[in-house]
Amino acid sequence: MFDGLGNEDIRALAKSLTEREFHAGQIIMNQGDAGTSMFIVARGHVNIHLPGEASRRISLKDVTDGEYFGELALFDDKPRSASALATTDALLLELDRHTLERYLTTRPHAAMTLLRTMSTRLRETNEMLSQRAAKNAVQEVESRLTWSQKLADKVAEINGSWTFIVMLLAITVLWCLLNAESLSAPQFDPYPYQLYNLALAILVGLQGPLIVMSQNRSALKDRAQAETDFKVNLKNEVNIETLLRELGEMRAEGNARLERIERAVGVGQKQ
Repeated sequence: MFDGLGNEDIRALAKSLTEREFHAGQIIMNQGDAGTSMFIVARGHVNIHLPGEASRRISLKDVTDGEYFGELALFDDKPRSASALATTDALLLELDRHTLERYLTTRPHAAMTLLRTMSTRLRETNEMLSQRAAKNAVQEVESRLTWSQKLADKVAEINGSWTFIVMLLAITVLWCLLNAESLSAPQFDPYPYQLYNLALAILVGLQGPLIVMSQNRSALKDRAQAETDFKVNLKNEVNIETLLRELGEMRAEGNARLERIERAVGVGQKQ
């Protein structure tokens, strides 16, 4: 959040931070609470979530060393938008609004750095909620591959097929036949086929790194797909939570209207 500040500015701000320790399982803040401070994780892990029953709790993000949360409370007086739970023993650095106000009064240039960070996070949130979260992550990774990476994937694909096994056996048999002693033609690689063994050693030496490169890209594709699945699930959970809340409000409004109608009907019958 304070990336871009000078060392002197960072040291001045660090002196005003307050250390807060939390045990694993301890609530740091609840959604709806009034708050005027943000937290920086110095050590440990914190889970940011929307509260609810065990089946309806929505996990938004896991925050770890060097990351921060609750920064919106520095700029408005609205309640906390999410809850925070220490999943391990954690040491947090707390920065309250009044401290930040005094800091920005003496160093106004730091305000632009904070505003730039806030706008970046707001754009990322808006982009995730306004666009389709579902995408073909594998296709996106493959579209950015270079020709050498595509060649490595093709080699790994061929090596793991019966075509390669049959082709290698056929070349071996043909090589042995061409260098058989019974042939009248000169033998360019007589038994024990040292030239062919050298060629196989070079082939094996090249195959290893190419296959490992392809496996690393497969792991990258899996991580990209898992991240996409997480975004889809998160967006669906937020939308479902919104629908349930609106349905509850509509049901409450309907019940209130029925009660008013019943009261009006009862008054009319008495008259």
